[in-house]
Amino acid sequence: MIRRHILLLPAAWLASCASPNPALYTLAVMPGEPHIGTPHVVELRAIGLARYLERSQIVRSSEDFRLDVLGGDWWGEPLDAMLGRVLVQELTERLPGTTVFAESGAISPAADATVAINVLRLDSDRSGAVILLAQIAISGPNAATKSVRLSVMPPSPGTPGLVSAMSIATGQLADTVAAVLAGR
Repeated sequence: MIRRHILLLPAAWLASCASPNPALYTLAVMPGEPHIGTPHVVELRAIGLARYLERSQIVRSSEDFRLDVLGGDWWGEPLDAMLGRVLVQELTERLPGTTVFAESGAISPAADATVAINVLRLDSDRSGAVILLAQIAISGPNAATKSVRLSVMPPSPGTPGLVSAMSIATGQLADTVAAVLAGR
């Protein structure tokens, strides 16, 4: 009898330590204005991401020298890969007649232009607004480098509102890239 209880103790301990499954989130593709006169083939390079954002958990804020990480709310895929996937979709919508592909994908045609993006910040400031701070480098016919600071207030409280604001900011980043590719 004692032996049986001793064997059950590790299983009970493991069950008590198991955490519930986290809620998984993804960025949504945002619609945007189409731009004409852009290169025929555009390659989006792998997104450079600030190291503090390279985690499964969603970072709510990096204010006051402290990371506020949402322990039970995680990204559904690595954030850099998700940003790349969403930006390819958004740029494809904004650049009709242009083929947009990711550097990390299975295809690699010769590109007329390349887009490289470093995301330096993607979290909330003290006011609650989501801040997307990025550097953009575009090579090709309309070569340019640009720093972008976008600010979006979440439309609702909690993680869904935060992720919605991050999606909107990412859509605004795609708008900026599309405008530069179009020479505007």
